[in-house]
Amino acid sequence: MSSDTATHAQPGKATGHQPPAWQRRLRRFGYAGQTRPGVRERLVPPYAEPGTRLWEILGATPSAAARIARWSGWGGPLLVALCAGLTRFWHLGSPDNVIFDETYYAKDAWSIWEYGYEGTWPKSANDRILDAPQHIPLSDAASYVVHPPVGKWVIGLGEQFFGLHPFGWRFMVAVLGTLSVLMLCRIGRRLFRSTFLGCLAGALMAVDGLHYVMSRTALLDLVVMFFVLAAFGCLLVDRDRARARLAAALPAGEDGVARPDPAVARGLKLGARPWRIAAGVLLGLAIGTKWNGLYVLAAFGLMTVLWDVGSRRTAGALRPYRAVLRRDLGWAFVSLVPVAILTYIASWSGWFTSSGSYDEGRGWRHSGYFRHWAESGKSDGGGGYGTGGTFDWLLNPLRSLWHYESEVYKFHVNLDSPHVYQSNPWSWMVQSRPVSYFYESPRAGQEGCPKDAAEKCAREVLAIGTPLLWWAGCFALLYLLFRWALRRDWRAGAILCGIAAGYLPWFLYQDRTIFSFYAVVFVPFLCLGVAMMIGALLGPPGASETRRVIGAVGSGALVLLIIWNFIYFFPLYTGQTMPMDAWRARMWLDTWI
Repeated sequence: MSSDTATHAQPGKATGHQPPAWQRRLRRFGYAGQTRPGVRERLVPPYAEPGTRLWEILGATPSAAARIARWSGWGGPLLVALCAGLTRFWHLGSPDNVIFDETYYAKDAWSIWEYGYEGTWPKSANDRILDAPQHIPLSDAASYVVHPPVGKWVIGLGEQFFGLHPFGWRFMVAVLGTLSVLMLCRIGRRLFRSTFLGCLAGALMAVDGLHYVMSRTALLDLVVMFFVLAAFGCLLVDRDRARARLAAALPAGEDGVARPDPAVARGLKLGARPWRIAAGVLLGLAIGTKWNGLYVLAAFGLMTVLWDVGSRRTAGALRPYRAVLRRDLGWAFVSLVPVAILTYIASWSGWFTSSGSYDEGRGWRHSGYFRHWAESGKSDGGGGYGTGGTFDWLLNPLRSLWHYESEVYKFHVNLDSPHVYQSNPWSWMVQSRPVSYFYESPRAGQEGCPKDAAEKCAREVLAIGTPLLWWAGCFALLYLLFRWALRRDWRAGAILCGIAAGYLPWFLYQDRTIFSFYAVVFVPFLCLGVAMMIGALLGPPGASETRRVIGAVGSGALVLLIIWNFIYFFPLYTGQTMPMDAWRARMWLDTWI
């Protein structure tokens, strides 16, 4: 081997490797080619070293600046989450009322902690709950509900701490909304290998109006979003750890540089992976909150398998799909699907244990709806399986649950009752039809309305995403499609997978009564997409100073406009009383009214 060949060898490539002929021909015109990182760096890209220049400009000593930069990986996300939490818990109990579908979930959550299943409430229950002194008119007669119990267990936990009041039933949702901002910062940091872009994604979600309103309302969709985002984070950690094990197993040459190895890439057994099992549990909890989590399970399952294909291909597998089929597919399926199913069934434990008692003439008491369908006679509308079999103690409850679920499915697919705030999913990205959760028109001198007001004031809680963020998200989607389809950027593909899993399934039910706030499930991924687009606007590390300045000015202007937009609509997100003219000024589209 000549010294010249050794000097010009590229990291991660075998010494003596010749570039393609077209590259050699272009060298005469000054083309130098692009140095590719080594295989280990491609399997596990390193995090960028945090800079200290900003902290030194702000007056910190070099040693203090280095410590701040070193802790920025956690310090930055925690600071963003703290700001998000302060805004979400600010006047959390306002409006002091039952708003929108809180009338279902707040009361069902209380009941499920009392009995293990959803009881029955009279029509006057809301007024009596908000009365002073409070009266809780809950009956143990089972009520027919159409959503699984996990989200109601979560909401009810806050009620156990603070009582059956607006602050109590909104508390845990606000906690999850705040934690989701922290998670997104850390997920974005791992995804982009950049603390700045990770914190930017979290900050964008912190100032998204839809996420903000849903974090302050006792509905189920933000709970679904939390579990979906947590599952995505677990799969991301699993991806890094699996690739790190592959990288560590690759042989290295005398120069210490790892080489792709088909035998290792094809044959290395990764076995059961704890982070993927954790993702299965979290997806089971998402499904146990609302059934749209099923689509996320399918999408994330496909995504993690394709990640394994890419990992083994990078490590040197000649037939990566065959290698994944033999080594990874079975474990991936077991870690996600059966784990999610078992988690879902376990989430019904309160319903299962509400065995109740049978009263002649009144039927089953103190038990969940359809809890004893399987052992009831056919004349009573039951399954008529009877009792006395060896495994009836196990099979009858499962049969009853299956029947309950089939009835709920029929309800959902046939739900087409018109609603004034329903919307088609085609309109969600531009937020053309938000949902009004609460509206009052206080008279002059009442509830903060100025005494000299010429007309009534307006007080509304409007579940609408920050418009400029969502409109920027439309362009981010185009950028993500470009990066994924034409640049094979796996990060763009992962973000698109999260958006598609939370968004596209609703196009199958365009005749069904659906609402734009369902989109909160994919808000984290939309914010990741906008952050990735802003990172591209800032320019690559090797860009000229002029290019970087122009990119920084444009990106900074966009972020500041989004923050201003959130502040401008803040009274609409929090139900503050405002003059009618100020309310009309915020109705940018006629369809928002």
